Amino acid sequence: MKFLAITLIVHRPDPVTGVLKPTHDRFREVLDNALLAEELGFDGFGVGERHERPFISSSPTVVLSHVAALTRRIRLFTAVTTLSLLDPVRAYEDYATLDHLSEGRLDLIIGKGNGAAQRELFQVTPEDQWDRNAESYEVFRRIWRQDKVSAATRFRPPLTDAEVWPRPYQQPVRVWHGSATSKESVDLAARYGDPLFSANVTHPIEPYAELIRHYRERWEHYGHDPADLAIGAGSAGIHVAPTSQQALAAYRPVFEANLAFYRQVGLPVVFETLEDFVERSSALIGSPQQVIDKVHRYHEQFGHTALHLHADASGLTDTQHRDSLELFQSAVAPVLRKDIPDPPFAWAPVSPAAPTEQERVHA
Repeated sequence: MKFLAITLIVHRPDPVTGVLKPTHDRFREVLDNALLAEELGFDGFGVGERHERPFISSSPTVVLSHVAALTRRIRLFTAVTTLSLLDPVRAYEDYATLDHLSEGRLDLIIGKGNGAAQRELFQVTPEDQWDRNAESYEVFRRIWRQDKVSAATRFRPPLTDAEVWPRPYQQPVRVWHGSATSKESVDLAARYGDPLFSANVTHPIEPYAELIRHYRERWEHYGHDPADLAIGAGSAGIHVAPTSQQALAAYRPVFEANLAFYRQVGLPVVFETLEDFVERSSALIGSPQQVIDKVHRYHEQFGHTALHLHADASGLTDTQHRDSLELFQSAVAPVLRKDIPDPPFAWAPVSPAAPTEQERVHA
């Protein structure tokens, strides 16, 4: 099993202390967490993309380029790239450049994105968001694979024998499809034979398990080999401590502060108590053995081979968060790596693509 640390770069007051860090300090924290993730042996580090308050993750390529310069081994993920809001040509240019700068360590997780404010910012409607996502992905993947692309697009100017530079480093880049609640993203992933990453954060396990079953059915429908299928899953929070009592005591102020915030702003409350949150959500809060058992319980329904954890302290102290991640890597990850297989593809950077005819001509 592979493990990712991810951040959506939420920028709001600390749920426990109420302190709001300066924007500069919040970005510095993201970079520090990326370095910590590599130091502790995580397999990937992911940065989200959102274009509305309270997120400051509107430029994941810029953040990940800085992370690429600071790290050497860890794979870099987007979580997620909101292709429904982007011009696929510009998205390709940015990510192909990042892939070169990181020497082939880039994976993409794409999705339509959430939030009315960012839809309004980009003048995208709920009715056309899925069509935009599918069209943008089709154009994006063709540009990555073909030297010249023609496409009769609806949501951007058509392309006629378009050449887009730079040509890619990885051929092709691996693209996961982020899925939260809809079958559209699941079907798109299955159609192209791409891996799926279930959000698995807001609700109990059942709706996510149902979508993953649908993904497997559609994968078979499109004629792909079941041995090539790969699934990742998120987690709603993490705090690993030597005992369950210590874990609960440390996380309780975080949960109660978040619960109060959800009620204040009118967000739906799914889990009324910390005990219910620990039992029925995907949060990994408890002793090492409790966390191991919970991941296994989810794996029985998901069959996932990659798992993402929160890179941010999110209300815990920096020391508590680091101790938790260290304990996860020393006492939890080795067991899960042994018990659960890796995704069915190479994780290390691949060799760069050979120069294309166009590149040789322009050289």
